[in-house]
Amino acid sequence: MNFQAIRAIYKFEMARTGRTLLQSIVSPVISTSLYFIVFGAAIGSRIEEIDGVGYGSFIVPGLIMLSLLTQSISNASFGIYFPKFTGTIYEILSAPVSYIEIVVSYVGAAATKSIIIGLIILATAGLFVPIEIAHPLWMLLFLLLTAVTFSLFGFIIGIWADGFEKLQLVPLLIVTPLTFLGGSFYSIDMLPPFWQTVTLFNPVVYLISGFRWSFFGIADVNVGVSLAMTLVFLTMCLVIVAWIFKTGYRLRT
Repeated sequence: MNFQAIRAIYKFEMARTGRTLLQSIVSPVISTSLYFIVFGAAIGSRIEEIDGVGYGSFIVPGLIMLSLLTQSISNASFGIYFPKFTGTIYEILSAPVSYIEIVVSYVGAAATKSIIIGLIILATAGLFVPIEIAHPLWMLLFLLLTAVTFSLFGFIIGIWADGFEKLQLVPLLIVTPLTFLGGSFYSIDMLPPFWQTVTLFNPVVYLISGFRWSFFGIADVNVGVSLAMTLVFLTMCLVIVAWIFKTGYRLRT
C-alpha cells in the first residue's frame, strides 16, 4: 500500500475544502440551520413530541443525515470528476498508484469532509434544542458508515457523469426526495398502514432510523436491520467500484 500517494491525494482534496470554505462548510451548515428553524417553528408549534421526544430534538438526526448524504455524494463525485474534466486523470492513472489507493484517497477525503459537516451541524443544533446521545459509539458508527457508503456512491456518480449537470442529477432528483420521504422530519408510524409499507422500500429510511435510534433509543425499524441495510449498500458500492476499475469504464473519457 502506497501510503505516501494516499496522503498526497487526500491532502490535496482536503486543501480544496479550505480554499472553498464558504461553499464546502459554511453553506451546508447555514442551509441545514434554516431547515431546522423553519421546520422547528412551523411544525414544532403543532407537534410537541414524537415518541416522547420533543419535535425540535427529533428532527436533528434527520437533518444531519440529509446533509451527510448530499455532501458525501457531492464531495466525492466532484473530486473524481474534475480530474476527468481537466484531463489530469491521466496523471493519476499513469502514476504508481493502485486503484485501491485512488479510491481510499478520494472517498476518505469526501467522507472526512461530510463527517466534519455533520458534527458541526450537531453542535449547531445543540444551540437550539437539548440533545442527548443515548448510544454515542453507535452514533459515530452510523455516521462513519453512512459517510463512507455515500462517498463511494458519489465516486461512482463522478465516474459515470460526462457533464456537470449529471453530477447534480442523482442528488437532486433521487437522494434528496428519498431523504425527505424517509422520515427525516416525522416518524413513519404517523403514516397510514399502506404508506408505511411503501416507505419501507425506501433505503434511506433504514439509515435515518438507525441514526435516530443512536440518539433517542427509538427507531422506525429494528436497529439490526438498519445496520444490515447500510452494510448491504456499502458492499454494492464496493462491487461497482471494483467493476469500474476492472473494465476502465469512463475513466479516460
